[in-house]
Amino acid sequence: MKALMAVPLEPAPSVPAAELERIFRENHALVFRAAYRITGNVDDAEDVLQTVFLRMLKRDSSAEAIGNMASFLHRAAVNAALDLMRSRQNIRNIPLDELEPVLAEPAHRSPDREQTSGEIREWLRGALARLNPRIASMFAMRFFEGKENPEIARLMNTTPGTVAVTISRTRDRLEKEFRVYMGGVA
Repeated sequence: MKALMAVPLEPAPSVPAAELERIFRENHALVFRAAYRITGNVDDAEDVLQTVFLRMLKRDSSAEAIGNMASFLHRAAVNAALDLMRSRQNIRNIPLDELEPVLAEPAHRSPDREQTSGEIREWLRGALARLNPRIASMFAMRFFEGKENPEIARLMNTTPGTVAVTISRTRDRLEKEFRVYMGGVA
């Protein structure tokens, strides 16, 4: 009688557990912050964090080696957060001209302003979810994380000029969408 060999139900992880644990310890805060800036919700950011590291665990062992782990994980977090936001397409739309002052206001503002600010944040999250992921990543890094164009260019493997043009065009587009949302003319 032949002995039966045990066949694993799941393929072996491409990243050894000890290595994944080290990567997690070094980068979990970066991934969480990037996800939180996009989703605006702790629970959603934690879901994105889990998704990113589960994908790392399931990553194909024959896939290209990751050169800059922090950059890779940051982009993965932004993309996963945007995917989550896209899955909730029932979000309203709002204008960009009014965003900066409202988003910068202190938490102790009036209830009216707090409600408006929440609506604007939700509109912006929905608008970003509709963008190309690469463009949304650039925009989020610039306006949510405060990164400068050269740093964004390095992280996205492009030129600062490309980043500047992309962000400028995206800002113009979002401003037009916001004016339409508010009942104005584009």
